[in-house]
Amino acid sequence: MNGLPTAAAAGKVDVGGDLTVNRLGYGAMRITGPGIWGDPPDWDRAKQAVRRAVELDVTFIDTADSYGPEVSERLIAEALYPYPEELVIATKGGLLRPGPGQWVPDGRPEHLRRACEGSLARLRLDRIDLYQFHRPDPQVPIAESIGALAELKDEGKIRHIGVSNVTEDQFREAERVAAVVSVQNRYNVADRSSEPMLDLCDLEMVLFIPWAPIEETGTIPALTVAARRRGV
Repeated sequence: MNGLPTAAAAGKVDVGGDLTVNRLGYGAMRITGPGIWGDPPDWDRAKQAVRRAVELDVTFIDTADSYGPEVSERLIAEALYPYPEELVIATKGGLLRPGPGQWVPDGRPEHLRRACEGSLARLRLDRIDLYQFHRPDPQVPIAESIGALAELKDEGKIRHIGVSNVTEDQFREAERVAAVVSVQNRYNVADRSSEPMLDLCDLEMVLFIPWAPIEETGTIPALTVAARRRGV
């Protein structure tokens, strides 16, 4: 790679105790259209971006059925299938997309089952290595939502269960229903609100996956300064 460091330089992390991936992964939300809606402006270029990530030693790709919706998963499969043996694709379910920029929680067991089976088909997989509940639904007890994922795991359609956008109480409730191997919450240099969850994951030996990890909100230019200092 012209002597430049790749994702392997960030070290490795375990997923569920039986999968190991390079710590620096690839979030596949923004390979869709504006507002995370519809196809990307250039489908072939989006596929090239996904392939380039794998060339740069990314072994963990994070997506969701709601990205597009369905667009990100279809694009990943078209770009990478048959998948490299070491690649872990994580996806999520639990959100409806009535329009661009709109995200509506749906944690009903019947919805999660349909979402998971749709993701399996689009990704061309027999089993999803990491399936995460995208966001708790205030209208549905989290135990019911996680219970549906536990059933899918028992059926061999999910290898590991994760949760996203959760509080400690919600994590504990989910954990009482099934083994939870990951938490994916917003966390970056400008937003440290999930610091307690990061500490909890460290204590429980649960994988913490930050979303929007390099996003700044106009308050701290630290990343820009660091990038310029390193010439990247």
